[in-house]
Amino acid sequence: MIHTKLKIGDLVAKIPIIQGGMSVGISLSGLASAVAEEGGIGVIGTAMIGMSESDLYSNGLEANLRALKKEIRKTREMTQGIIGVNIMVALTNYADMVKLSIEEGIDIIFCGAGLPLDLPKYLTNGSKTKLVPIVSSDRAAKIICRKWLSKFNYLPDALVVEGPKAGGHLGFKMEQINDPDYVLEKIVPQVIDAIKPFEKDHQKDIPVIAAGGIYSGKDIYRFLKMGAAGVQMGTRFVATHECDAAIEFKQAFVDAEEDDLVLIKSPVGLPGRVVRNKFIDDVNLGVRKPFKCPYHCIKTCDYKNSPYCISFALISAKKGKLKHGFAFAGTNAYRIDKIISVKTLITSLLQEYEQASS
Repeated sequence: MIHTKLKIGDLVAKIPIIQGGMSVGISLSGLASAVAEEGGIGVIGTAMIGMSESDLYSNGLEANLRALKKEIRKTREMTQGIIGVNIMVALTNYADMVKLSIEEGIDIIFCGAGLPLDLPKYLTNGSKTKLVPIVSSDRAAKIICRKWLSKFNYLPDALVVEGPKAGGHLGFKMEQINDPDYVLEKIVPQVIDAIKPFEKDHQKDIPVIAAGGIYSGKDIYRFLKMGAAGVQMGTRFVATHECDAAIEFKQAFVDAEEDDLVLIKSPVGLPGRVVRNKFIDDVNLGVRKPFKCPYHCIKTCDYKNSPYCISFALISAKKGKLKHGFAFAGTNAYRIDKIISVKTLITSLLQEYEQASS
């Protein structure tokens, strides 16, 4: 079994696995609590978390905050394990989501889709919430460390390094995604080296967590041997019974072939990896999907010139209505062949890890 625990400050996860926070309803209390119960870190995705609130379209900001509070409390009722939230810097209501998560005593805030340069300012006296930026380069890691030190005398409690094989929005330019210079195996050691001086000067461990395209226990072993303290996995946890998405969403992963995993240019201005379907084909052919923007949920979204609303597309997919949307997925989603329990998945990952390490 994996004897390496993942320590983030005074938090200790029994196994070095973080379930990636998948927003728009894919990872909520069901999935996050199940992963935390198995000794990993379960993560709630916060973007458009209020999709089931009756006033989402008339009162979006409050609807999302109300739903986030409910999900954090529900998750806490279901597990004594470590739980986090994933909050995108690009969210219009980013600051409010951060404040509420800290008020609710969330264990960890994972923050990506932009550099969270002001994140420590939201910490309150006595707060134990850990702050973990998601970065895609050693340069981004250094910028955050320097900025946090100069403004807040604070260093990240850990860093997630996400490579170009991840699902969803990617922190790379389109031409970098298949460039061998940007593979996760290169970025992780670069980030580990970049933060060593900060760790040494300030006597603080900053665990580096590898993410993006990690599929098997063998992969976990490889990255831990490389110096990573743990891994983050999103795609693997979609095809589990406890995942909060509709069965049709999960089945899209099971049915996907390797060629179905394609890159798109998202309306929010970033490349994204998705499971190709008719919706994606229509958009590529120039078909405009009519929509009204309920409120400008992502700061970088060019909604006036967009062929579709990404929030509406992702909400539809989460509910199983894939004619009206699509699923984000990592590059290895095609390797999934059945829907299993979180317990079964983690047991198999630990067995594969043991085989790789012996």
